[in-house]
Amino acid sequence: MIRNLIALICLTSLSFFASAQSPAPPRVAPADAKNHVGEAATICGKVVDTKVGRYGLAGRGKPVSFDLDQPEPNPVFYFVAFGEQPAGPPEAIAAYQGKSVCVTGKITLAEGTPYIMVADRTQVKPQAGTK
Repeated sequence: MIRNLIALICLTSLSFFASAQSPAPPRVAPADAKNHVGEAATICGKVVDTKVGRYGLAGRGKPVSFDLDQPEPNPVFYFVAFGEQPAGPPEAIAAYQGKSVCVTGKITLAEGTPYIMVADRTQVKPQAGTK
């Protein structure tokens, strides 16, 4: 009886850990992100342009927008990140400018262009083989 109870407890706890893993978000091309607004996804592309915001957020500094694959005036997708403090925007720009990256998060739409707001820089992964 005790063995069965212990086995049941072990199986229940193992099934909890197995079900706690969520599947990875789907990978979506930057140009296709507009069809996935409101969904979590991973968008991969090359950073081709950056823009530093005029106003900053307390404790975070000024945001930097990174256009993937196509720059202004017709961007297809961008993500917004903050530079590590105290270096600020120049640090973020140096980390991603000209590199291929994958960014994961919820896709939102602003002025007709899809984007992901990066709350944590671990959401952005530079891809191997890029500068």
